[in-house]
Amino acid sequence: MTQGATQPPPTLNLFQHLSDAVYLLDPETSNIVWCNRAAYEDLGLSAEEVLNHSVLSLQKDVTGLPQWSEIAKVIRSVPCYTFVGRHRHKDGSEIPVEVNTTHFVDEGKAYFLSIARNISKRVALEQELSAREHQLWFALNEAMDGMWDWNVRTNEVFFSPQLKRMLGYGPDEMTPHVATWSDNIHPDDRERVLGVLQEHLDGRRMRYETEYRLRNRNGLYLWVHDRGRTCERDAKGHPSRMVGMVQNITERKLLEMRLENLANIDDLTRLPNRRAGMLHLEQQLTLAARTELPLCLGIIDLDHFKAINDQHGHAMGDEVLRRVAATLSQGLRRSDSLFRLGGEEFVLVLPGTSPEQGRRIVEGLHDLMAQTDWPAELGIPPVTLSAGLARFPGDHRHPEKLLALADRAVYRAKKEGRNRTCFAGEDEQTVD
Repeated sequence: MTQGATQPPPTLNLFQHLSDAVYLLDPETSNIVWCNRAAYEDLGLSAEEVLNHSVLSLQKDVTGLPQWSEIAKVIRSVPCYTFVGRHRHKDGSEIPVEVNTTHFVDEGKAYFLSIARNISKRVALEQELSAREHQLWFALNEAMDGMWDWNVRTNEVFFSPQLKRMLGYGPDEMTPHVATWSDNIHPDDRERVLGVLQEHLDGRRMRYETEYRLRNRNGLYLWVHDRGRTCERDAKGHPSRMVGMVQNITERKLLEMRLENLANIDDLTRLPNRRAGMLHLEQQLTLAARTELPLCLGIIDLDHFKAINDQHGHAMGDEVLRRVAATLSQGLRRSDSLFRLGGEEFVLVLPGTSPEQGRRIVEGLHDLMAQTDWPAELGIPPVTLSAGLARFPGDHRHPEKLLALADRAVYRAKKEGRNRTCFAGEDEQTVD
């Protein structure tokens, strides 16, 4: 069946006189195998620009074959599938359409038959005939990515067409029940979100407002900003109805996370920078104080690093810092952390670690540095490090004071010959 057939079947000739667009689709590929005149003329296109192209190229609300495959399953399972969406006109404008799709088999081949009706006039008429309350609802609905209306007593929820569309569903889908929403909240966010909602219902929050990840039809998670308020109460004053709005903030959230990552990561070594490292150290010290567990804090300083820069150039110095960061990271436990303090200095945070355990961990780092064939790999003499360790709570409880004590211990390790570790407060004790 093609548009260019010289003698199309009589039934197809009848479709040419319909004002609605008619598409015959291949369910597997989503390609348009036949269409009537209205199907391409309404979009400002030619038949050649539509035939044998994917119907997804016309849509603004269905993207990608995975989403099409999910919709195709639903089409096959119902007598008629209704979808309200937007078609692209050649001039870039949008045409609101209501699409009814049925499925059938002809000569052993499966097809979808879609009839798309331009509902621009209907939408305009609905706006004109709506009462002021309905006009306000519509305006709010159009201004946001979606709205919801929850009957708290029955747990029935109205999900607006925009909300369904945002999540990739048709207007007749999404069971109108609160579980349809709550079951699709990301597992890591669900307890927090439901807790915020309950606090509002209990009167402990003026309104419900939070950001979280919500699963769409494809199984992917969108970041959303969700907010609402109780608008009706029963005779006893208990909430009986809530309304709210949902906004898709995925792009903004991803940008925030990228910027936050850039602000917390050292460009050269890809380790946490001083800002992020100090915040982590404070958190670990707070946890150690609460659990009454020990913690070791270490400062590591590379020996003769200035000579590397002077003799081999700063590019080589940068490469050494990258190699050292990677080597030290290999010698740490999953609970340990390492961040760059600045220059050639690094900080070790070893939670739940006694002085003896801290000693063994740093000895292991000395061994890893010694096992690296620096002359063969980079053409420089072996790189060694000096380290100073301070203990929580034995030496001090404040992060800046602990760092100062560890720094003094590093200075002593340098003074006593480098390539060794010294503990804060133990002037005579060194670990080679």
